[in-house]
Amino acid sequence: MTTEKNVRESTVSDEEWKAVSENDKAYDGCFFYAVKTTRIFCRPSCKSRLPKKENVAIFRSAEDALDAGYRPCKRCRPAGDIVPNDEWTQQIKDYIDANYRENLTLNKISEECHGSPFHLHRTFKKISGMTPLDYLLRVRIDKAIWHLRHSDKSVIEIGRLVGIGNPAQFATTFKENLPIGKPLGEDRGLVALIL
Repeated sequence: MTTEKNVRESTVSDEEWKAVSENDKAYDGCFFYAVKTTRIFCRPSCKSRLPKKENVAIFRSAEDALDAGYRPCKRCRPAGDIVPNDEWTQQIKDYIDANYRENLTLNKISEECHGSPFHLHRTFKKISGMTPLDYLLRVRIDKAIWHLRHSDKSVIEIGRLVGIGNPAQFATTFKENLPIGKPLGEDRGLVALIL
């Protein structure tokens, strides 16, 4: 169980923040920082993109971070072990599931999930059978179908809700990727409008 002495969720000292923002290797082993939005923890020297300070939690040991539900960074390997590819792929899926509304690119996903774009793409596809951007598209389409079935929002609003702000792009994307066997129903005129 994580105790207050092992983690400070709300405050990061100026010294700790300076070490993280400057990737100071001298602080490796003194503490670990975790990013609340990605649920990944790192060494202070990690070269991954600098998170927002308010999204950082500090842990005294890698074990404390693991106990709190954080996963080790694939890049800096704070737990000393290589993160298994299936676990990393799940981290990537979790990140996409939580952030599909944003303008996600392969570079953005790889920055947030602590890996190079090439390695992330190759590993994700090997484990899941699809690319990260194909997975993102699948999540967006599934969310759009849910909104079309369960809300009275306009198609334009739904497109924006799922991260596709351009109505023409949303209609084209939706038409090209509509899963077979998932009828939407004719009650809202959606089939005629989108297809």
